[in-house]
Amino acid sequence: MTIPATPAPFVLSLSKDRPFFVRQRTAVRRTRQCFDKLSMSGILIAGFGLASPALAQTTADLDAVDRAVAQFTGVAQGQPGGAAMPVDRRLRLVPCRVPLALGWHGLRRDSVEVLCPVAGGWKLYVPIALTAVAAAQADAISRGDAVSVSVIGDGFAVSQGGEALEGGAVGSWIKVRTQSPGAPVLRARVLRPGAVGIDLP
Repeated sequence: MTIPATPAPFVLSLSKDRPFFVRQRTAVRRTRQCFDKLSMSGILIAGFGLASPALAQTTADLDAVDRAVAQFTGVAQGQPGGAAMPVDRRLRLVPCRVPLALGWHGLRRDSVEVLCPVAGGWKLYVPIALTAVAAAQADAISRGDAVSVSVIGDGFAVSQGGEALEGGAVGSWIKVRTQSPGAPVLRARVLRPGAVGIDLP
């Protein structure tokens, strides 16, 4: 029986003329050049498939935030009791991978707090369109506002400038001070934004 000859071991030549390594470097260089061209042209992306929508989305879906607010309030956007306006489209929020948490903000419930409840999440406030009653109850004057203080008597009215020391809605009584040096603190009735009155007996 003839015993087949044992194949000679494969040995890389370490001599100065290294054709194997030369060919290897050439192949690697050409492969890299081809890869760079494909990447720059976008062909490589097409060859390996498009990224999934979840990976492609880099900002939160603000339309979804608007829908969540409408569902929370139960009122359509722009209607009294609903969102006064859409969320500002200039916002660049990271996508929230968990359900949004919504709640009322403020004693008058004049805005909705929208929270992405994860570490490093975001929070924003959506103003609510006021009803006619709520608008009437809203402060017409805020503390620190410049106001016209009118002293109203029987058949006359005298006005001078002053400052509101409190805020209040139309019809409420607030503390004010006129611009006269050393003027005392007075209580006046809010007539409208920027105007208060003191009724003489």
